Amino acid sequence: MKENNAIAAALAAANVMMRVAARSVVAVEDMVTTPQLRILMLISGSGPQSIGSVAAELNVHPSNATRPCEKLVQAGLIVRSPDRSDRRFVQLELTDRGAALVDHVLSERRQAMAQVFEQLSPDEQAKVTDAFELFAIAAGSEPTHDGRFAFAVQP
Repeated sequence: MKENNAIAAALAAANVMMRVAARSVVAVEDMVTTPQLRILMLISGSGPQSIGSVAAELNVHPSNATRPCEKLVQAGLIVRSPDRSDRRFVQLELTDRGAALVDHVLSERRQAMAQVFEQLSPDEQAKVTDAFELFAIAAGSEPTHDGRFAFAVQP
């Protein structure tokens, strides 16, 4: 089956974005694994999380989300605290060190994307921006503006 130009262009752009994301992960791979980074990004973008919400983001059973979270606690990147609405539950929150790691990754992504955009004229930048936002909306999600990538797979 022959691809149309729009699909080929989207796949080419996705390839660039995946390389940008991969490079930002390589910058911290000596500190955290990819699933751990996803947890940090989730907490950074959405606020304190329960083990259940982390498990849902990782698409694993809650018992399988406990281990990477525990390693993040031991590394001083997140802390456990009682849930403000129900003290029977625990919430996971970023420490200053965890927030700094996320900020570093997002900064790396922004810098890499800025280097690509610098190759475009202001008019081309505006067109690409509009196209990316329309694409994200057409996919059923609001575009994020903070450099995070959502990995949850939706049918």
